[in-house]
Parts: sequence; C-alpha cells; structure tokens
Amino acid sequence: SVPGTKVELTVSCRNLLDMDTFSKSDPVVVLFVQVSGSSEWKEFGRTEVIDNTLNPDFVRKFVLDYYFEEKQNLRFDVYNVDSKSCSALKQDFLGQAFVALGEVIGSQRGRLERPLTGVPGKRCGTILLLAEELSNCRDIVTMQLCANKLDKKDFFGKSDPFLVFYRSNEDGTFTICHKTEVVKNTLNPVWQPFTIPVRALCNGDYDRTVKIDVYDWDRDGSHDFIGEFATSYRELSRAQSQFTVYEVLNPRKKCKKKKYVNSGTVTLLSFSVESEFTFVDYIRGGTQLNFTVAIDFTASNGLPSQPTSLHYASPYQLSAYALALKAVGEIIQDYDSDKLFPAYGFGAKVPPDGKISHQFPLNNNVENPSCAGIEGVLESYLQSLRTVQLYGPTNFAPVINQVAGTAAQVTDGSQYHVLLIITDGVISDMLQTKEAIVTASSLPMSIIIVGVGPAEFEAMEELDGDEVRLSSRGRYAERDIVQFVPFRDYVDDSGNQVLSMARLAKDVLAEIPEQLLSYMKTHDIKPRRADPE
Repeated sequence: SVPGTKVELTVSCRNLLDMDTFSKSDPVVVLFVQVSGSSEWKEFGRTEVIDNTLNPDFVRKFVLDYYFEEKQNLRFDVYNVDSKSCSALKQDFLGQAFVALGEVIGSQRGRLERPLTGVPGKRCGTILLLAEELSNCRDIVTMQLCANKLDKKDFFGKSDPFLVFYRSNEDGTFTICHKTEVVKNTLNPVWQPFTIPVRALCNGDYDRTVKIDVYDWDRDGSHDFIGEFATSYRELSRAQSQFTVYEVLNPRKKCKKKKYVNSGTVTLLSFSVESEFTFVDYIRGGTQLNFTVAIDFTASNGLPSQPTSLHYASPYQLSAYALALKAVGEIIQDYDSDKLFPAYGFGAKVPPDGKISHQFPLNNNVENPSCAGIEGVLESYLQSLRTVQLYGPTNFAPVINQVAGTAAQVTDGSQYHVLLIITDGVISDMLQTKEAIVTASSLPMSIIIVGVGPAEFEAMEELDGDEVRLSSRGRYAERDIVQFVPFRDYVDDSGNQVLSMARLAKDVLAEIPEQLLSYMKTHDIKPRRADPE
C-alpha cells in the first residue's frame, strides 16, 4: 500500500520507579510494534539512555508510518540501564504501556498520558506520548554555534556548557529536538557542527519559535540552567551571513538584579541547508542495482551427501544454503533490472585439475558468470555441488575485491553493486577481508552476509560495523557497507521453513537504501531527473 503519513512520537516519563541505590534510575524506552495480523511483537527502536532521572524527556524520536486503515498496536517497555551490561535481560524492568498509534493521534492535541504497569505491587509512574505529523519537508540543516562569557556555575573550575534545542508546538508548548555535546570546563565553548532535519527543528514552519536553553552539565543529572534565548528557522537561516549574536538571559536573575545584563552570548558560526534525497529518488533517476552472489563451498559446511551438511538437499526440501539464497534472492531480484546475477563459489577444489578457487563461476563459464534470475543461480549452485570438492580455507577477500573492481569502473552513481555472501561464518582471512571492505567502502557497493547454520558469528558481527566502525591497519571504512543477517533467526525449528519472508526481507535490505544514500552523499551525486511520465 502507499506509505501513509509519517508521524513522529516524542516520549517522556514521569515518576518512574527508582531502582538505583546510590543515584536515580537511568531510563531507556524500547518501542515494540505488533506485527499486523499476528500476536508477535517486533522491536522498532529505542530512545537514548538518560542518566539519573525519574522524569526523562527523551530526544530520540520514533518516526512511524501511520496507516489510517490499520490498527497499529504499540508497546512501550521502560528499563533502567545498568551501564555495565548491554543485555536487555540484565536491566531492571520499570513498567510498560500498550497503546494504539491511532489513540495517540486521536487524543486531544495529539498528547496521551498512560500509567505504566507490570511491576507487581508498585506504582510505576506514567508515560507521555506526543504525536506530530511530519511535514514532507526534506531539507537538512547543518549548523555550528559557540558561546562567550557564560555564567560560571561550578564552585571549583568553570562551567561545562551544553545547549538544548526545542521546537514550539501548535499549542505553545515545547518539544526537545536536539542536545549538543558537553564542552568541559569553559565559559567560551565552541560546539561541534551538527545536522538536524528542518522538520525536527520547526516541522516545516519557518517562523515557528525555536527555543534554546544553555545548561551547565553536572554528573548527577541535576544540570544547572544558565539561560535561554529564542529564534526561528527563518532567523537562523539569515543569521549565517551576519554572525548573529544572541543574548543568553536568565529570567530569575533578570528579575532580581537591577544591573543584570545577560548570562553570556551565543553566536551562530555557520548554517547551511541541503535537500535530503531518498533512495527512491535515485532508483527513479535511473540508478541500476547489480547483485552478485557468492556461496561458501568450504569443508566446514559438511559433506553435501550427509543429512547434517548445510549443503544437503533431500528430494523434499532445499538445503539451508538454497533456502537462504531463494528467500533473499527473491527479494533482491525486484530491484535488479536485467535479472542477471553473476554467481560464484569459494573455498572448493575445482575440476579439471583440483585447484583451490575462491571465486569460481557457478555456471562454469569464466567469460560470463551471470545466471538468469535466482532460479538460474539455484540451478548452477546445485550443478556445482555435484562437480567440485568442498575444501578450504574460507576466504572472503577475493570475491569482495572482484566486485569492488567492477564497482570501481563506474562511480558516477548510475550503477550500484550489492554482493550477497552466503556462508557458515567460519572465516580464515579476516585481516585481508577487513582490508578489502575498508577499500570497498569508498565505492558504490554494499555487502550482505547471510550466515547459515548454528555457528557463533562474532567475526561477521565485527564486519557488520554497526557497533564499531570497521578499520584495517589504521584506516577506517569511509562508510558502513556490510549488513549481517543470521538466517537461523528467521526459520522454524526444523530449519526448512522461513517463518516470515517479510521480516527477513526487511532485515536483509534494511541498510541498503541508507548505504546507497551515504555513497551518493559522500560523493556529492544528485539523483538524475526521471523523465516525466
């Protein structure tokens, strides 16, 4: 169906349970969305953690597609994060609330307060939800600010200032939309430049008030208020040419002291706007996606003739590899215009002379390794299993470098390559693979690794680079280009039925649009205008 309206949810809590002995709780809210037509809940996202508070106002928003015709059930779980452990199980559960998205949108002024429940015998406080429909303004602002002569708040040493930005709502209230980092021990801080969507700053209304508070950071969470000033998007956008200086005022001091001038000043150093293009803009503008498949033929997969092998196919069911290839391939082929997939195997001894190869064409045609559609890849894969000998080691680098070589030939944004590697995850050339990925990260390509079988995939998680940016010999990847998906999370206990093709599709392709956009943005490539229809 046509994507609905985008709705942004802002989350706050009041009077949370206090779990920490020596300080207040450190809350985080996790949003789960009920999968339509089932009782399954899937994590949608989580807010940041705010230290030492029972009344958090979270900055990180949830942006949901709102479909008028569907009941979209949401569940908000609140946890106290114990910073020493990253597993959700180790966290203290502070309560939860169930609500339908329509209820929030339909409630007065788009605000809903619900009691949190779920901790027996305890009052868990409340959760406040604010829904605002986002304007379809796609501009993104980058700005940088500095301050001078801020009030000194700390007894020893100077203040540790940070800024908090709020956009005003239709009803005159304010919603937090950005926090800068803290600059330690100075009354003249220069904050890092930051980017924020125009929608988040003013929801597309250029004259709406933007309020900015200046605080002095304190470790225990009781940050001291230094002062505030107000502006608007329009004023900020004009300010860049004039180095506009804002006076930071503290209303309480202003009332008390006759001679009070201000609590310091804030200067806008730079302000620039750019349009944010979407994945669809590039696809419509003619960017072609090219998929290449690489399959792991190493001995660690087990002999294909044995039922325990990941390559074993009975007359009644596909092997783990074939199932993964088919499931992921069917999603991918919609985006590949010529439906021709170069397909390779790695880690086997190949006839006629039994040489070990890490990039042999599955169709045995070195000149043209392309197979017609995913069916063609499957056919060639089964053919290869009968002719090659599973061996080793498991080297990813050769096939990554091969696709990178092709990607490097056309870098104007008209071609984008996606390499799908299906593997049991036991990798032998980690150093070379990291080097290959770091090199490939500046090219128009992405890598999807699907892990089959029961292994622990720590090495694959490291390559994924979601937690820590991948580096090799001191060079960092220009962008994150690897998406890792453990296939077992998507199949039933027998291992031969995909539980939800839709969920697999979403997770496999989740990062491709972002990765394509980050390539285009880094290389300043705008989408071509699609011919008017």
